[in-house]
Amino acid sequence: MTNVQQPIAKKEYYDVLDGLRGTAAIVILIFHYLEMTYLDDYVNNPLGHGFLAVDFFFCLSGFVIGFAYDKRIHAIGMKQFFINRLIRLHPMVVMGTLIGLTGYIFDPFVDKTEGFSPLLIFLAALGSLFLIPTPFLPYRWKALFPYNSPAWSLFFEYLANILYAVLLCRTGKRWLFVLGIISAAWLAFTASKAGWLINGWDSPTWSDALPRVCFSFIAGLFIFRYKLIWKNKFGFILPFLLLMGVFVFPHRTNDWYAEAFLVICVFPLIIATGAGAQIKGWMRKFCLFIGRLSYPLYMTHITTVWIFGNYLTKYNPTGLKLYAIVTGLILFNLIFGYLIMKYYDEPIRKWLTAKTKQRQNK
Repeated sequence: MTNVQQPIAKKEYYDVLDGLRGTAAIVILIFHYLEMTYLDDYVNNPLGHGFLAVDFFFCLSGFVIGFAYDKRIHAIGMKQFFINRLIRLHPMVVMGTLIGLTGYIFDPFVDKTEGFSPLLIFLAALGSLFLIPTPFLPYRWKALFPYNSPAWSLFFEYLANILYAVLLCRTGKRWLFVLGIISAAWLAFTASKAGWLINGWDSPTWSDALPRVCFSFIAGLFIFRYKLIWKNKFGFILPFLLLMGVFVFPHRTNDWYAEAFLVICVFPLIIATGAGAQIKGWMRKFCLFIGRLSYPLYMTHITTVWIFGNYLTKYNPTGLKLYAIVTGLILFNLIFGYLIMKYYDEPIRKWLTAKTKQRQNK
């Protein structure tokens, strides 16, 4: 009898979601410069809802965590789950802290004599390294993490990962649905009270981040568990257009209802559409690349944004000069993020993973 070798099944991978993650990270980069340029005028900002990219990250994270760990977390154990997540996320927390600390100390556009304390600078750095909020440095608008303000979302991402390992990985579909409904109502209530969903990154509004991460993470996990994936032939184009449509959707004062709708209804739809789309060739390579770039870019760009904002306050450039500076800084961050990805983030994660496997095999 002839032995016929069965083909190895190709491991499922969601290439389009990588491309959407990269798109959201680039939007955040541009949005932060526009935020400084428009002096917090979100009505006239072309990316008036760019800040909702963080809610998309949370939703995407819930889907990806469910995909990566639902079937194996009980086998690998909670400890290994946390080790895996630390290897994936924390090297860039460290790098973001070092970059932010350097930028804060050597920013040439602020007065270093007003409120600057070596002790507070050291304590903020120590807190940032361990993702402990330290919202007490001057010139940082009470950001939870003054050296790398986007790290606030990593802090709440870690909390979501703990919630997943302790509770959600054991939660059945029916109770997950109930939790999703409760967290959606909590999100809508929080949005109505604040008037919008931008809050959570600073000390006065930190609690508003809780419903943002709870709903979106649970929604992403819900989509994976219930297999709410729309198989389609639109490739990257349709989910990309839907996602960009959210970010450029005009902002209006007190438009919390629109933002709640976008987060509760549109983002899950985009995840479901992107997960069901197929791409190949150069488009697949492009999506994989910007997906790899997304996290290093997200965790390294804000230092130049803070310095740029202080420069604007001091010199107030306008016209072509302003556009040239912003364009140059955006390009710089894209290149710098790539270099950090290639020569720091990916190599150190590979090394840490290898060391962990060696320890397990002893």
